[in-house]
Amino acid sequence: MSNRLEYFLSILSTIPEKPGCYQYYNEKGTIIYVGKAKNLRKRISSYFQQESSCNRTSVLVKQIHDIKYIVVNSEEDALLLENNLIKQHRPRYNVLLKDDKTYPSIVVKKEDFPRIFSTRTILKDGSRYFGPYASAYTAKIMLQLIKNIYPIRTCKYPLTPEHIKAGKYQVCLDYHIKRCKGPCVGLQTVEEYDRNVAEIKEILKGNSSRVTDLLLKEMQALAGEMRFEEAQALREKYDLIENFRSKSTVVTPTLHNIDVFSFDENEHSAFINYMHIGNGAIVLAYTFEYKKKLIETKEELLGLGIIEMRRRWDSFAKEIVIPFLPNISIEGITFTVPTNRGGDKKKLLELSVQNVKQYKFDLLKQVEKFNPEQRTTRILKTIQADLHLPALPMHIECFDNSNIQGTTPVAACVIFKKAKPSKKDYRHFHIKTIVGPDDFASMAEVVRRRYTRLKKEKATLPQLVVIDGGKGQLNVATEVLRELDLLDKITIVGLAKRLEEIFFPGDPEPLVLDKNSETLRVIQHLRDEAHRFGITFHRHLRSKKQVLSELDSIQGIGSKTKEILLKKYKSVKRIREASLEELGESVGKKKAKKLFDGLHKEEI
Repeated sequence: MSNRLEYFLSILSTIPEKPGCYQYYNEKGTIIYVGKAKNLRKRISSYFQQESSCNRTSVLVKQIHDIKYIVVNSEEDALLLENNLIKQHRPRYNVLLKDDKTYPSIVVKKEDFPRIFSTRTILKDGSRYFGPYASAYTAKIMLQLIKNIYPIRTCKYPLTPEHIKAGKYQVCLDYHIKRCKGPCVGLQTVEEYDRNVAEIKEILKGNSSRVTDLLLKEMQALAGEMRFEEAQALREKYDLIENFRSKSTVVTPTLHNIDVFSFDENEHSAFINYMHIGNGAIVLAYTFEYKKKLIETKEELLGLGIIEMRRRWDSFAKEIVIPFLPNISIEGITFTVPTNRGGDKKKLLELSVQNVKQYKFDLLKQVEKFNPEQRTTRILKTIQADLHLPALPMHIECFDNSNIQGTTPVAACVIFKKAKPSKKDYRHFHIKTIVGPDDFASMAEVVRRRYTRLKKEKATLPQLVVIDGGKGQLNVATEVLRELDLLDKITIVGLAKRLEEIFFPGDPEPLVLDKNSETLRVIQHLRDEAHRFGITFHRHLRSKKQVLSELDSIQGIGSKTKEILLKKYKSVKRIREASLEELGESVGKKKAKKLFDGLHKEEI
């Protein structure tokens, strides 16, 4: 138990802090528990980090031999997926639903003048189903929204053209309170009613922008005609639709018996996620890895994965949703590469892609957790490739100037070794040869002093130098390295502050890295450290200068006395706030009197 617990604890840090469902497996590979979580890492960790007071939970933990999880987009999606997985696998330690009901959906019936209502029963009658919704309340609110915007009938009459023409029906209360336009007696045309239904379908599919665009144009036209009351009514509809955001992306009732595959890879492995959709629900999700041996194409690897997964899980699905076509064809099987951005199949594929990428990322984190040097090497290789360096940047230096309001100009040099700060090697510089704020000349002075000394001492040179600034600072630093005959030994780049662009000497076009790039993160860390180190030194000098200037003006207060005072009080403000008796305890009564009078002479 202890070894297994240690193993679980070692991988918990790799689990994402995202919503999803988790499954616990016993030693036979059977799912014994399914749970949902707003934060997967925190929820799963809670099972293993302390002894549970619940005996049932303790028994469950002892039975766990493996953990799998599925990442989704929201807590609501996790709730729906948990429900489906529990019904499918009926795990031993889950409380099964007593009524075994499904979550509610909203149906647009296939009939003349279609009715729209909530249902828990999915029929293959040609009707259109939307949802499911996480609760009956959510579905009820959605229906109420629709009824507030559109006059849709609620009666169950078969409104065929023949029945309407024969005058079989009479208008009901809904007509008199303006919630229905009376299609039962021919007061509303089929075209008008179907136009409303089409807009309702777009809202239920999540494509509300099409409807709101039309409402906005009509609203503006009415306002231009000074018909403000009608425009306000449309504005209320517009606001209601804009505030609606509750459709689930996990389960799509219209999809049945479909396989979904996604693919990702790195230099050594291919990763494939497989999901099976049955009875309008995700009933299986599995991610695995292939070790590359030859020069296999991604089409070949995906084809192998499809064959293996369908055999392993006995899938007879007639449609397979994939990100690209594999190099295989299966008789009677349709391969679908979804292109509709708002389509249900596209959303399922995106969920599968999210899970395969998460699996790849988690696997990398696990490997690097047990072998930190591997992570360091990977980051350094990434920097080398992104910046086209001739060697791994084991030693990086970064320079930054600090002169707040043009006073006390200083500079900082921070050093990273193996992509991590080496604080004992940090250096700060007083600007000696430049008068006034001149960033370019200050940068040239500091770079010259730094590398003249390293060259003279025959010390190890950095593989990469980062200048915090744009083209101007980079150019003067580059000229200094050229003068010192070091430009062929050191790669130098500049980091522009505004857009995080990386400039190379002599190249007018900057390199723009992805904001999630590890190379950019390391360079930003360098820049932030140099800025922090320089600002801290600058503030220390200004404070010290201010203190010394005020104490120097008091006759009889020498350097030793100032040292004693600064060590105890840290600032002139605190010295001034001290009483005569407190000062006397530190420097004696005679000096304390001089000091007290000198600091309070304006008050006397």
